[in-house]
Parts: sequence; C-alpha cells; structure tokens
Amino acid sequence: MTLEQLRLFVAVAEREHVTAASRALHVTQSAVSAAIAAPEERHGVKLFHRVGRGICLTEAGRLFLPEARAVLARAAVARNVLEEVGGLKRGKLRLVASQTIAAYWLPPILVAFRQRYPDIEVDLAISNTLDAASRVRDGEAEMGIVEGVVDDPALAQWPLGEDHLTIIQSDPQFPRTISRTWLCAAQWVVREQGSGTRAALERYLAGLGIALQEINISLVLPSNEAVRTAIEAGAGIGALSSLVVAPSLLAGTLHAVPQTLSTRVFYGLRHKERYRSQAADALLELIAQHKS
Repeated sequence: MTLEQLRLFVAVAEREHVTAASRALHVTQSAVSAAIAAPEERHGVKLFHRVGRGICLTEAGRLFLPEARAVLARAAVARNVLEEVGGLKRGKLRLVASQTIAAYWLPPILVAFRQRYPDIEVDLAISNTLDAASRVRDGEAEMGIVEGVVDDPALAQWPLGEDHLTIIQSDPQFPRTISRTWLCAAQWVVREQGSGTRAALERYLAGLGIALQEINISLVLPSNEAVRTAIEAGAGIGALSSLVVAPSLLAGTLHAVPQTLSTRVFYGLRHKERYRSQAADALLELIAQHKS
C-alpha cells in the first residue's frame, strides 16, 4: 500500500464523499476510487459502505483510519527531518582529525561552525593520520583532516591548510650551524609510527640525506603533548608543529633551533563513493574563509 493510497483513503473517510476528496486533493475521481479499491481487493476487506451515491466507513474502515493517519503522520515527520537536514537545521557531522589539527588548528573553525549552525552536532574523533584514513575509508567518519599524505585509492585527498615543524629543545644554547652530525648525535623524542608529525620529520631528515634510523631516538611517545613535556623536562630535542610549541616558546620553557623546515600541508580526506552531506560542505566553506 502506497502513501498516496493512504492519503486518498483518509481524504474520502474524512469527507465521506469521493468527489469532495478528489477536488480537495486535485486528483480525478477515478484515481480516488482506484486508490481505495486497491487495498480492499488486495486484502479482501471492504473499507467503505457504498449505498446509492453515498459512502461511509465500514467497521474495518473505522479500525484502519487511525492507523492510516499515524503512517501519514510518521511520513510527514520523516520528510521534515530530511528538509531540516538539507537546510542545516538538524543533523550530525562525524569528523576525524590528527592530533595537531584537532587540538590546535580546527577548534576556532568549529566554534564558528557552531555559531552559524547551532543545531548541527559535530562528533570529532582524534587519531593519527593512518588511523584517521582508516576511519574515513570504513565510513566511521564522513571527513578527515590529517597531516600526512595518504596512499589509498578509495579516498579523495586535497589541501586544506598548513603549518611547519619546529625543532625544539629546553636548552637555549645551540651550535651556530645545525649540522648533520649534530642532528644525528642529539637525543631525539619522536612521535609514534603512523603519525603525520613523524612522517614530516622523516621527510625533513631525508632531504638532508639522513634516514630516521641514523638519529639517536631516546623516546617514542603517542601524543604531541607528551613529546613537548618530555623535551621541556630535558629528554632531548624533537620536531613538533609550530602551533603546538608556540605557548612553550613564549613562556621560555622551550627554545627553537634556528633551522627553517619546509611547510607541512593539512589534507582533507573523504571516501570517493560515499555521500558528502551539506554539513560537510558548510564546514569546508568555513575552512576556506579561515584560510583567506
């Protein structure tokens, strides 16, 4: 039974007149008659008494009427939900971002998004770059924002923002020249495998002809904050986002090595074949405004 058949049945039941129902709904009388006859024939139950030119509900029709109204009401609610989601008046946006982005770069953008779309719930998960890509691929998140390049044919990837790595240590004294020998001899505190920050460090070192295995790694830690705190405690040197170390540099608990590292790009990720919501498009628009 279709929603249209239910709609026409209710219209006739409320008016007890086929012609009045057809005029009210702007359909032909034959269409109305066919709509109410179809469920009667299908189920072998008469919904209306037809006496002369009059029509009124049978007992079965009276029992069926509130059920038909309830189905139409639920359909109307469902339609309103879609309209509200499409109009960004309701919905949920599932995101995943790597640590630096989620903790330092993305929050002011999400504040602006919340102010503009207060009824859209944002669910933000934090993972390293590889795990974030996996979440997007598996549909656990609609969109990801990561620090590293992802090699996955199922995912579309495009630049959204940028920062740069800064080599830091707690000792304010540095050699005048940051040489290959100094970098290899220093005690390093680094992020875990799969981290975009670690991948960016590897690329920087590779540009100097240094493999990660050649440096002296004293600690491998799973978060930017852990790396920063360990270096502040004197564990060695490390490379972290300029966004992460800015407060510590200002406070004087860390000091930046006078070495310019290349810019690091933040990438958006989404599944090539999954639907992208209007909420995701609205967030991307805000990110573009933030960049400009």
